[in-house]
Amino acid sequence: MTAERGGLSRFVNAMVRGLLRTFKVDLSQETLSLSSYDDLQAALAIVHHDAHLDKTDRDRLGGVLDLGELEVSDIMIHRMAMRAVNADEPPEVAVRAVLDSPYTRMPLWRGATDNIIGVVHAKDLLLALAEPDADVSRLDLVKIAQKPWFVPDTTNLKDQLAAFLRRKMHFAVVVDEYGEVQGIVTLEDIIEEIVGDISDEHDLEIQGVRQEADGSIVVDGAVPIRDLNRALDWSLPDEEATTIAGLVIHESKSIPEERQAFTFHGKRFIVMKREKNRITKLRIRPADETSGRDQATGPA
Repeated sequence: MTAERGGLSRFVNAMVRGLLRTFKVDLSQETLSLSSYDDLQAALAIVHHDAHLDKTDRDRLGGVLDLGELEVSDIMIHRMAMRAVNADEPPEVAVRAVLDSPYTRMPLWRGATDNIIGVVHAKDLLLALAEPDADVSRLDLVKIAQKPWFVPDTTNLKDQLAAFLRRKMHFAVVVDEYGEVQGIVTLEDIIEEIVGDISDEHDLEIQGVRQEADGSIVVDGAVPIRDLNRALDWSLPDEEATTIAGLVIHESKSIPEERQAFTFHGKRFIVMKREKNRITKLRIRPADETSGRDQATGPA
């Protein structure tokens, strides 16, 4: 085992054991002595099926189990949903975009949104603005920005976590085999895969998801399937598609029109909004609420 893999194993082992203690699982001497990630993963799989764990605990343990099976592309923020700053905009506009963002780091592009030339950290920007002779109209974000780090979209999360820790970095730009930007991934995204969101178990705290009074769920097309499965205890497949819109396109083998509806995997998917070739909003309800219209396709 390399030093890198050994460091990751120790990190994940410590995290898992902490979770197990939180879940009041007895740690035997054998479990405490596990040094292999694979051995610990096998032991964890047994605990994961323990009947006394609630859904939140199962999700957290499942996040650790999935680390080696998931790729960066499974959890990244897709380029269509990525918030970025244009280096050619007036400095006042670019600075306001960074300061108004809920994120501490934003990619900086020039010429085209997939030409990422840097990453602007809000802290670095505030330090520059705090200089005695600072003039926001003459601020050069390119000089303030950090060098971007590009990672392949096929990198598995275990290796990406190790790379984040080794480089002491939190942010990476995801590219495909041709070098085209696909999105961004952060250290926080991977940690969230392990521990999940910290929120009330009855809350539906997913950006782009809204529960309606009639019991249906209105979802933005870019919402990841895994997030929906975790929050709603669903089991929609995510092998062939990452987002809920991608799943509908894959299953229907088409780019549906607005108001078209499809039934698969026990759910009724109704296309509410489409922009060009993208499904941007869907309504989802149980298939048994469709009054027997359990067809592959059909009217909404």
